[in-house]
Amino acid sequence: MTTTTPGAADVELAIGGMTCASCAARIEKKLNRMDGVEATVNYATEKAKVTFREDVSVADLIATVEATGYTAEEPAPVRTESQDGAPEPADALRPLRQRLFTAVALALPVIAMSMVPALQFDYWQWLSLTLTAPVVTYAAWPFHRAAWTNARHGAATMDTLISVGTSAAFLWSLWALFFGTAGTPGMTHPFELTIGRSDGSGDIYLEAAAGVTAFILAGRYFEARSKRKAGAALKALLELGAKDVTVLRADGTEQTLPTTELKVGDRFLVRPGEKIATDGTVVEGSSAVDASMLTGESVPVEVAPGDTVTGATLNAGGRLVVEASRVGADTQLARMARLVEDAQNGKAAAQRLADRISAVFVPVVIGLALATLGFWLGNGSGLTAAFTAAVAVLIIACPCALGLATPTALMVGTGRGAQLGILIKGPEVLETTRKVDTIVLDKTGTVTTGRMTLLAVHVADTTTEAEVLRLAGALEHSSEHPIARAVADGATARTGTLPTPEDFATLAGLGVQGVVEGHAVLVGREQLLKEWAMELTPALKAAKETAEAAGRTAIAVAWDGEARAVIEVADAIKETSPEAIRRLRALGLTPILLTGDNRAVAEAVAAEVGIEEVYAEVMPQDKVDVVKSLQAKGRSVAMVGDGVNDAAALAQADLGLAMGTGTDAAIEAGDLTLVRGDLRAAADAIRLSRKTLGTIKSNLFWAFAYNVAALPLAAAGLLNPMIAGASMAFSSVFVVGNSLRLRSFKAS
Repeated sequence: MTTTTPGAADVELAIGGMTCASCAARIEKKLNRMDGVEATVNYATEKAKVTFREDVSVADLIATVEATGYTAEEPAPVRTESQDGAPEPADALRPLRQRLFTAVALALPVIAMSMVPALQFDYWQWLSLTLTAPVVTYAAWPFHRAAWTNARHGAATMDTLISVGTSAAFLWSLWALFFGTAGTPGMTHPFELTIGRSDGSGDIYLEAAAGVTAFILAGRYFEARSKRKAGAALKALLELGAKDVTVLRADGTEQTLPTTELKVGDRFLVRPGEKIATDGTVVEGSSAVDASMLTGESVPVEVAPGDTVTGATLNAGGRLVVEASRVGADTQLARMARLVEDAQNGKAAAQRLADRISAVFVPVVIGLALATLGFWLGNGSGLTAAFTAAVAVLIIACPCALGLATPTALMVGTGRGAQLGILIKGPEVLETTRKVDTIVLDKTGTVTTGRMTLLAVHVADTTTEAEVLRLAGALEHSSEHPIARAVADGATARTGTLPTPEDFATLAGLGVQGVVEGHAVLVGREQLLKEWAMELTPALKAAKETAEAAGRTAIAVAWDGEARAVIEVADAIKETSPEAIRRLRALGLTPILLTGDNRAVAEAVAAEVGIEEVYAEVMPQDKVDVVKSLQAKGRSVAMVGDGVNDAAALAQADLGLAMGTGTDAAIEAGDLTLVRGDLRAAADAIRLSRKTLGTIKSNLFWAFAYNVAALPLAAAGLLNPMIAGASMAFSSVFVVGNSLRLRSFKAS
């Protein structure tokens, strides 16, 4: 349970006993009636996400769910370590499978005897009764139990329709057998319903009672199996982590511990072929790390001391010693799992409409069945015709498909995204991906590698290159900016150990300032020097202009009131960026480059990757204004970024895509997180989101169309109850099967 706002908390409850979408709607309605409670109940994931005030307890929430006729409990904590060696959980589908096999084995001969006159020997109806009785009692017991539970709480669900329909067919047949002519030798049974038949006492509907039960149980079973497959990606994600870890103690000894006991700051050993236990920094050794299970990127990444590594990735090369930086629920793997699970528990606007329909659907269907019965009786068509039409109406209605339309597609789509290194935050994101027509790309770390390299140092006559690198490198070593790291790394490589600054401050968008070895040092843009009334010498100014014309970044260095040098650094363009831009254009998006670098650098990068529109020399706080200005022109804007200075723009954009290689602030602000630092993943993310949205809409269309078409046919007496039951079961299986097609989505 995590606090979200003062005086409020969130909890996720595992709900048991739901059998259709109307069950979820009832629980959600009851929870939302509690003061200070906001709840969303997801039928497919069987979970309730609840936000509640501090004067409400989790026990109160559970009690409300139980009072509605269902069970609720807090799920077990998320585990991200491997479950190798853990006992296999009990097969939750076994009871359902046993009832299904019983129903099918007994219903098939009943249906065959009812449909094939050649099989109708003397008193065959009594054998049908004997075979049907276990089907409508034992096999259909979950329907009757749920219907009774709901009835005690003054509610009706899909189980009510099934229970009433099958019971009515069975009891009607009993009456016909004992008090009518149905048990007479040679009595045949018409498979097709004939409106206007008056000898109602002679007809039995045992095949309808048995067949409907078998078909619906089959639908429930395949639906449950499909839902399990839909959630398999998340389960696999949760189980990626290592089970054990070898920790290096201060005295040099090695100790093997469960990963759950690992602490921040612990140093642990990763041998070739082992999984990295948790997020950390390499302190010893070099290797190639296979991160494909998290990022979808098949090419291993070379790591060396100082590089960060992610838990659950595989050490494919040499021996590594890693210092743990994040453990447990704070690791990237755990955060990914939470993002995926939160997305799966969300609801799109269309699904909320479907839920509202499902909530009133069952009472409406019962009313329609009674009206159908009354109409045919009043029309003089006979009790058999009226009864059969009413039973068909009860059985054909299926809000289950409506309830499964969005969550199953979300489960599969977000799960497949997680396998490809794409994290979708929620269903509302999907709708936005369809609308965006412009994509704004931050340059550094998004289009380019973000790894600047020190290329050249131009010095004034009053100093030397070594002195410039020592003082500027010392100051830049305290900064996290990619350009600063390039200067610091280059200075270290050329001069050795750098001094420690006595004072340091970052000036947003301008550079850094501080005191090093008694000198007041400035490192940054030329504008920073001007603010301190300093000017570059003509030679340094020429060097700066030449560097910028070549698309490089020029950094001014000054100390003690005098400009001393210009340092050149360059940021390489990612090899995949030009292809990514082509793919984004193919999706109908107009790419725009946004950067704080000077225009010459920005335009050189843009020209190389194929971007025509450029916003350069934009201060961090002005990135939001650029997004707003584009939105004011009527554009729907997506933004891709990875830094702290991108977070506000990501939040302002209609769709924010955060590179997972970036900062926590950017990832938190984004709607989609791209775990791998490949811009092509942005195109894949938008394509997957649009495909998931399309699947949701097709699911909802067929679920609605099925009911709109089937109910009038049933009310008109044109559907046999058994066929109605098979159709109803098929509609749910179709929706889930359609969603499972998303598992085959491939990154382009």
